[in-house]
Amino acid sequence: MNSAMSSPDTHHDDSTPVPAAGAEHPPRPQRSARDEAPQFVLPLVVRIEKAEPPARTDALETAAKAVLVLLSDERALGEGEWAGAVRDWQDARIRKVVRRARGAEWRKAETLPGVTVHGDAAEVRVFPPVPLDGWPKELAKLQVSGTDLDDPEPVAPAPDGITVLWLNPDLEMSAGKAMAQAGHAAQLAWWELTGAERTAWQDSGFRLAVRTAPRERWARLSGSGLPVVRDAGFTEIAPGSATVVSDHPALRARL
Repeated sequence: MNSAMSSPDTHHDDSTPVPAAGAEHPPRPQRSARDEAPQFVLPLVVRIEKAEPPARTDALETAAKAVLVLLSDERALGEGEWAGAVRDWQDARIRKVVRRARGAEWRKAETLPGVTVHGDAAEVRVFPPVPLDGWPKELAKLQVSGTDLDDPEPVAPAPDGITVLWLNPDLEMSAGKAMAQAGHAAQLAWWELTGAERTAWQDSGFRLAVRTAPRERWARLSGSGLPVVRDAGFTEIAPGSATVVSDHPALRARL
């Protein structure tokens, strides 16, 4: 795995793509063909205006949905115009970079090919994967600083019967880091679903919730056989840390 640290204004998250039921991401895996393949990154840009920043949980949920919207977009499938880049990205280490924009920066980002996903108030634009050294200039200059978002009100419990992406209660992550991890978790769940299950989730508008797991439940959740994201450990947290569990109802029903 590329061991280069991310620059201060960029948030890199690497995960090992292993789309197998109940698969976990091992810490610091041995180099493989995935490491030798050209490396791509999935850019996500969150809109953060000074006067009205989004709530943290809203931003995390919107980022997770944005990844799913990209994966299910017809341009990312078959012979679509983004399909080759998406395949190359998933054949290597799945990396996601979250940056922030406001004002004119956001308007410029919206002119590039991609999809803007709206949450309650959050806006996240996801772009097709780009080479690590091939960023569009409009995105390359954006920064991740300023994404330490808060929830101004207590977050309600997740509704019954929907997908919940459970955050590790013992890890402190910036909003940008947590957005990338939530995106990884959504992607792992997507990989493990059948075609019919994917369609049902898409028809619901990719309904999901991101919540911090109760400490007393984390060990059971992370050892349940549900997909677990393990971080590469290049920024903020230790290598191999379990960050998020993907609790999709269809996957839970198979346990």
